[in-house]
Amino acid sequence: MALGRKRMEEPTLRNWEQVDEALKAIAEAGNELEMLHSAMNLQVDALKKEFDEAARPYHEKIKQNELLVKEFTAASRAEMEGKSKKLTFGTVGFRMSTKLGLPKDVAKVIANLRKYGMEKCITTKESVNKDVLKTYEEKDILKVGGKLQKEDTFYYELNKLETKPKE
Repeated sequence: MALGRKRMEEPTLRNWEQVDEALKAIAEAGNELEMLHSAMNLQVDALKKEFDEAARPYHEKIKQNELLVKEFTAASRAEMEGKSKKLTFGTVGFRMSTKLGLPKDVAKVIANLRKYGMEKCITTKESVNKDVLKTYEEKDILKVGGKLQKEDTFYYELNKLETKPKE
């Protein structure tokens, strides 16, 4: 179910003092949310630390056993029929792996790809820069299929230094 905007017949706030009080309430609620968020982050950080400490011996055990299995499998490769061996709790083996190394100067690699006709190895992402397009005249924006919508939109800014959270 989509929620539509509710049209107010008359403003609830009657004067600028009430508007200022509403801004104060918004700022105080925002401060409270920041404090809650901060407390939550402290709890999450503590849980992560606790988890990391509890998980460390298991990660070390996995790493140690992976190394032992790899060493034995490499030393016993001649006993394997094919590239892998199926065991009760898993399969060990070797598979061909190809890694591509490139120099850090990517621009030079791209230039060489173009030079040798390997353009399909280059990916290019194109997108519209709306901020730049907005600087053009409206007739030019219309030519490319865009449209400008100008409207007076409401905003408010809080004076955060002047509001204090409840203690």
